[in-house]
Amino acid sequence: MSNASSPLVLITGAGGGIGAALIARFGEAGARLVLCDLDGPALERIDHPAVTLRLAFDLADPAACRDAAERVMEEAGLPDVFVSNAGWTRAETLATTDDAAWRHELTVNLTGPRDLATPILAAMRARGSGAFVFVSSVNALGHYGNPAYAAAKAGLLAYMRAIAVEAGPDGVRANAVCPGSVRTPAWDHRFAEKPDLLGRIAPLYPLRRMVTPREVAEAVAFLASPAASGITGVALPVDAGLGAGNPPFVEAIS
Repeated sequence: MSNASSPLVLITGAGGGIGAALIARFGEAGARLVLCDLDGPALERIDHPAVTLRLAFDLADPAACRDAAERVMEEAGLPDVFVSNAGWTRAETLATTDDAAWRHELTVNLTGPRDLATPILAAMRARGSGAFVFVSSVNALGHYGNPAYAAAKAGLLAYMRAIAVEAGPDGVRANAVCPGSVRTPAWDHRFAEKPDLLGRIAPLYPLRRMVTPREVAEAVAFLASPAASGITGVALPVDAGLGAGNPPFVEAIS
C-alpha cells in the first residue's frame, strides 16, 4: 500500500480484535477507512484519523447489507479494497449445531459478506480495478471443530475464487487469508471455561503459539497491495504452521 495513493479500504468486523489490527495496519499505509460492524458503540469508540465512515448494521439482514453498500459508495466513494473480516461462531461440535445455529452461522459468515460485496463488486468491475481479501479460516481447509462456521468459511473460499476467475478480466483481484487460532477477545469465553486450554492447544502448532491479530493484518495488507498485483484466487494460511503437520504425532513416533 502506498501512502501517496490514499486508497479507500472497507473493513467489516472492524470492532473486533482482528479489526483493530487491520485499522492500525491500513492506517499506517495511508489508507482512508470505512468501518463496518454490528456493534455501533464499538465503532464509535474507534478513534483513528483515517476513518472516513462508520456503518453499523447486521450482516444477517440482506436489505441492510445492500443499503450499507450503497451508502459507502455514495458517502465515501467506491472502495479500492474490500476486507471481509467479520465472523462469528459458537456451535463448536455437530452435537451443538442445531438448525438455528447452522442457518445463523452460514448467514453471518458467508451469505452476509456476499450480500454486502455484490454491489461493490459490480462497481469495481465497471471501474476496472479493485481487490477483495476475505478473512476465512483454517476451518475451511480441515476440520478443527465449529462445523457450521467451517462450512461457511469454506464457502467463502469458493466465492473468492469465483470473483478471481470471473472478475479478473475486469481488473479485480480476490484472495483470502486462513488464520489459525488468533488470540482475540473471541477466545475469552473458551479460556474462562477452560483455563488450561492455551497450554493444551499451543503444542499442536509448530510455532507453539497462537497467531496474533497483527500477523493476520500483515497478510491481508500484502494481498491487498500492489506488491501482490499478480496474485489472485489464493488462500494463504496464517496459522503458526497448523496445516503443515502434526507435532504431537511426530513426537510420538520419534
